[in-house]
Amino acid sequence: MKPSILVVEDDAALSELLTWNFDAAGYDVRCTADGEEAMVMVREQMPDLIILDWMIEEVPGIEVIRRLRRDKETARVPVIMLTARGEEEDRIRGLRTGCDDYVTKP
Repeated sequence: MKPSILVVEDDAALSELLTWNFDAAGYDVRCTADGEEAMVMVREQMPDLIILDWMIEEVPGIEVIRRLRRDKETARVPVIMLTARGEEEDRIRGLRTGCDDYVTKP
């Protein structure tokens, strides 16, 4: 079974690019632009990694991380925040909230 990645990104072009590259690298990739749907998808099939944008539809990425970390079942799923929010205080907030790494979009 291939390792799985859940991409939560509302920029369709970036989501497609990430999906294509991760798929080419041998990962099973699922995508959504919606934080609420991401939570449902995590419960349906636990991913090995989540790539998460901060500014997404319905539930912001920072709240998705809070919910994941509060739930015993999802607390240890690695989350990389991939976002346009590049200010130092945003990075600190993201890491303190529970993301494992914080990458800013160019």
